Amino acid sequence: MRVINKFKKLVRQNINRWRDGVLILLYHRIADLPLDPYLLNVTPQNFAEHLAVLKDSGCTILSLCQLVESLQAGNIPHRGIVVTFDDGYADNLYQAKPLLNKYQIPATVFVTSGYVGQQKEFWWDEVERLLLQPGIVPQTLELTIKDQHYQWHLGNDANYSTDEQQRDRHWHFYQSEDPSQRHRLFRALHEVLNPLSIKERCSVLEEVARWSGMGLNPRSTHRIMLPEEVKTLAADGLIEVGAHTLNHPVLSSLCVEEQRQEIQHSKAILEDILGHRVPSFAYPHGSKSDYTKDTVEIVRESGFTCTCSNFAGMVRQSENRFQLPRVLVYDCNGETFARQLQELLLV
Repeated sequence: MRVINKFKKLVRQNINRWRDGVLILLYHRIADLPLDPYLLNVTPQNFAEHLAVLKDSGCTILSLCQLVESLQAGNIPHRGIVVTFDDGYADNLYQAKPLLNKYQIPATVFVTSGYVGQQKEFWWDEVERLLLQPGIVPQTLELTIKDQHYQWHLGNDANYSTDEQQRDRHWHFYQSEDPSQRHRLFRALHEVLNPLSIKERCSVLEEVARWSGMGLNPRSTHRIMLPEEVKTLAADGLIEVGAHTLNHPVLSSLCVEEQRQEIQHSKAILEDILGHRVPSFAYPHGSKSDYTKDTVEIVRESGFTCTCSNFAGMVRQSENRFQLPRVLVYDCNGETFARQLQELLLV
């Protein structure tokens, strides 16, 4: 309550300084996880505190659909907030939805439809599972990818203990230093895999899984929703489901026809599951280099009413509905979130 009252006081003090506009928040996962190397996760406790701050902040909380309607009508709200999620992890249903229901805050979840109902993790989670979990792997990994030969040596870090994992639990991909050779390999392998085609990436991951001796065994904690869970997520209308491609590629790396398939088929699959139109889309990765003018045009042609990107900014009245900026939310308590929110709304 102290945090909420503090933020409400900030609202009153700064209300005339805040510019017209809407802030779209971007979350990915709501869970208690031992590792979060990509900084995609917010714990349920912290997420509940975020929602409490939003609910009592004095801001206008609206759905993405309502934001689009206000943009089209030319009456974008002052100090608006929209909540979104990317990817479609099952914890969006089991951890995020009950809290959103409790505070009656709408949200949009962009689902990578090609993973729905599949017994596999996202490739970036597979890399974490294969390299940053305790166990023993061979000391040397050799791969040939597109005629390029790679070799990495783990040395003593081939044997990675539970205590060592606990020691390194706060490490993340965006730090400049790596605590072990495993983390160095994790970073290197991620950078090698990211630009590959889906087929090439799957082949490399299968080879790494064989090398590790762990196989491709998806974890229940990292699974994507099943079709019936997607339906349940959207059933009461508080949460809108949007499309996020079939396979979460870097769209700018694909030809126009491949982009069209990723975008339009993802929409069709979700509409078949839900039984109604899917109006919104989010670009995977979402920086301005991750999609092209062709991508934007395909989204328009496909019948979407808006698209979310992943570069920071506030939505103004003149905003392009097919390149809406968002702000990524990191794991933090309510007081830190309130302070960051207040700073963003004064930009």
